[in-house]
Amino acid sequence: MMTRGKSPDREDYAWVIDYLPYGSSVDSKPSYQKKPLLQAVGEKHFVLMELVPKENTVPQIQSRVYIGEGDRDVIDHVKHRIGFNELSHGSQLELPYMLEKIVLLDEQRFVDFFNDAHPITNRLHMLELLPGIGKKLMWAIIDERKKGTFTSLKELHGRIGSLHSPEKIVSNRIIDELKDDNIKYRLFTIPPRRSKQE
Repeated sequence: MMTRGKSPDREDYAWVIDYLPYGSSVDSKPSYQKKPLLQAVGEKHFVLMELVPKENTVPQIQSRVYIGEGDRDVIDHVKHRIGFNELSHGSQLELPYMLEKIVLLDEQRFVDFFNDAHPITNRLHMLELLPGIGKKLMWAIIDERKKGTFTSLKELHGRIGSLHSPEKIVSNRIIDELKDDNIKYRLFTIPPRRSKQE
């Protein structure tokens, strides 16, 4: 039996950022026909999506749900990928906190980013794409990591005092990438699908 190759871009887990008991506000169906929806952010590529929960389940905001292959205990199916401007007001408020939480839970991935970041062009370094990091701070990070790789975000802040809340800086960059479909450089996200068909 042939199995379809799993796309490396697929998310297996997502974090709930809003519960919409009457579905999407842009859905023109009468409210009695609308099904509850969840808005969520993917754990690996930060894909924004709407999920349909199984009947009689009300997942909590900030809960982690399985959306990969096989049996799912909470989610019936992934409805579709959405853009930042399709997020509810609640989701937009929740997203920055959720992203910081995801960054801290997968801390090594982002510590590695600070350790491995390199120039993109002769004039632009990956570190400079992070909000609030200019040439001066970029060189401070590069000079400091020559003395030894960073082992945690807390240690990164400890060694470079002017680099406050690295998880917040990363979270802000992710939001910048999610807001702009045509952003030139993506550090942490994948581009949106160009066609409307899923």
